[in-house]
Amino acid sequence: EVRLVESGGGWVQAGGSLRLSCVASGFSFDGYAIAWFHQAPGKDREGVACIVNVDGSTFYEDSVKGRFTISSDNAKNTMYLQMNSLKPEDTGVYFCAASSAQAMGVMSFVVPYDYWGQGTQVTVSS
Repeated sequence: EVRLVESGGGWVQAGGSLRLSCVASGFSFDGYAIAWFHQAPGKDREGVACIVNVDGSTFYEDSVKGRFTISSDNAKNTMYLQMNSLKPEDTGVYFCAASSAQAMGVMSFVVPYDYWGQGTQVTVSS
């Protein structure tokens, strides 16, 4: 059974940090693009960070550049999202996902994702 399980969400004051983790089982990250998506209250889900499977490079949505860092440990089949300098607008549910499609840049968030986690809530208070 394929599963992605996120953890690490919680409540933090603005300016604080959180580190999200996502553990995969039932498949390997090798060959997959892996990404984090954010769904703010009442809004659509949007991509924030991705490790593309074309060349292993990273891509970030503009609002998180310089604040968030995506990484992975393929030996542990685990991906991470280090979130620093958090803002109230970062509040929402964060999902990890994996895609076998090949894409670069912003298209990395547009291609179909094969597997999704259940999400972890992040709340940033002002």
